[in-house]
Amino acid sequence: MVKYILVTGGVISGIGKGIIASSTGFLLKSLGLNVTAIKIDPYLNIDAGTLSPLDHGEVFVLKDGGEVDLDLGNYERYLDVTLTRDNNITTGKIYQSVIERERKGDYLGKTVQVVPHITDAIQNWVERVSKIPVQEGAHADKPTYFEAPSTSASSDSLSALNGDESLEAASEPDVCIIELGGTVGDIESAPFVEAMRQFQFRVGHDNFCLVHVSLIPVVGSVGEQKTKPTQSSVRDLRGLGLNPDIIACRSSSPLEDGIQSKISMFCHVPPEQVLAVHDCNSVYHVPLLLESQGLLQVLTKRLALDSIPVSPRRLKFGKCIWNDWVELTRRRERPLDKVTIALVGKYTHLQDSYISVVKALEHAALACNREVKIEWVEATDLEPEMQPTDPIKYHQAWKAVCSAHGILVPGGFGSRGKEGKIAAAKWARENRVPYLGICLGMQIAVVEFARHVCGLGDADSAEFNVDTPTPVVVYMPEVSKTHLGGTMRLGDRPTLFHGDFAAQSKLRKMYGGSSVEAVHERHRHRYEVNPEIVEQVEKQGLKFVGRDESGQRMEIMELADPAHPYFVGVQYHPEYLTRPLYPSPPFLGLVMAAAGTLKNFLQNS
Repeated sequence: MVKYILVTGGVISGIGKGIIASSTGFLLKSLGLNVTAIKIDPYLNIDAGTLSPLDHGEVFVLKDGGEVDLDLGNYERYLDVTLTRDNNITTGKIYQSVIERERKGDYLGKTVQVVPHITDAIQNWVERVSKIPVQEGAHADKPTYFEAPSTSASSDSLSALNGDESLEAASEPDVCIIELGGTVGDIESAPFVEAMRQFQFRVGHDNFCLVHVSLIPVVGSVGEQKTKPTQSSVRDLRGLGLNPDIIACRSSSPLEDGIQSKISMFCHVPPEQVLAVHDCNSVYHVPLLLESQGLLQVLTKRLALDSIPVSPRRLKFGKCIWNDWVELTRRRERPLDKVTIALVGKYTHLQDSYISVVKALEHAALACNREVKIEWVEATDLEPEMQPTDPIKYHQAWKAVCSAHGILVPGGFGSRGKEGKIAAAKWARENRVPYLGICLGMQIAVVEFARHVCGLGDADSAEFNVDTPTPVVVYMPEVSKTHLGGTMRLGDRPTLFHGDFAAQSKLRKMYGGSSVEAVHERHRHRYEVNPEIVEQVEKQGLKFVGRDESGQRMEIMELADPAHPYFVGVQYHPEYLTRPLYPSPPFLGLVMAAAGTLKNFLQNS
């Protein structure tokens, strides 16, 4: 029987439910348990694909092409599992499924209502998805960059595991973490709360645990921490029929004496089940913070986790990931040399728009014993027309780009800021500054090269200028032009290394060298490099070393200039597969080049 842990939030949204849910799952995985996760988003959209990054943050893409909430990215990074689009439940999906059944006549003429039909659909969905076998530990036979220095410790590191000890076979989960988005009391989440009230009886008391995350605000000039909002939130939750087993108290600083006992008394929760989750040096410390307060002991007792059989191999694997994670946090605490990366984007006002990119940079930097400093540069601020309009912003933006150790242009849609991105790519190419272009960032680099090296001054992308006489980037012929949701080229696709220059490719060496014929990464795009201009561009030194199975779709481009430390573009989104213990190769190459260590790494690898 699968054990279920429901994570709800109170007082305000955005207080870190996703990180606490992910950290809880990671702790359970360190016991050798197989863990999966479900995120419930109470909005009417079918998925997150049509949401603006400035409105909802990043759209995360799964292996099966599902466009989902960014918290699914947290789950995959912390648990190192591969989830499906069904692991993200939205109100739109639930109502769509119920209405489709009603149209078929599945309800035998009954009046279709929120209770029981919507709530039953939610429960059935959760139970079905929670039993889908998940693949975990796919990296267990690969070395990490976080082995502890001592011999005894390194023997309990993931790097010490043999390939036959990896956990690549998919198996049914032991525990399912369910995160309910929004805040308790929201009208949108009412059907889901009612469904979970019923679900606790459906699966039984010993198989259902509720973790409520609530804010402890600081009020007044003396900085007094207040518990009343949490008390009110728990009272609302109880009024809806759900009793929290654990209360995670979010605060900016450690809780003052007496706060936990006060919450325990007024919220009817034992003191040891009131956890203090204050702001840490990094989110990677949250699992350690929860573990130090006995969360595993509470969950083991509440859900009888010790009754779940765990093989010695899984126990060893769990111990290894815990030791490597502890080493990661130690490295994060040490004073490290900084490496500055200028991130040139168009959604920089909300940094959650690029959360996977930020995590990929952090993971790569920690693997290099560096601390990454991101300079957020709005692409429009780099454009010439900004100089007379707002010269201060213009000069600050260019100062950030010119002083950075590396430049990153991530994905995006629309023409706003495109000339600023082209200017950033030109600066990186001409001044031999390490550059990584992702999706649109790769297309931008090709447009720039075509304009200033190939002599195609009017080169442009059809996304920006439909009537451009020299379309360097074109609309993919198989993609719909009338429907936006779920119609892009999405999900896991293979990229095959191609051409004579592939043997010299820095990025191929980052992926493992000549023995690697292909890589699998996740995609999300409607436009592609025009195959008709490839030959002309390659003659001038910009090589397309990675292509799809047909050989006609460009996936990886690299500048064939031995003097340039790193000038790479990828059509896919490597940030979706980054893991704290296994950084993404394109990002690792960028950070190493920016830190000046890539050349030695490639020579010694």
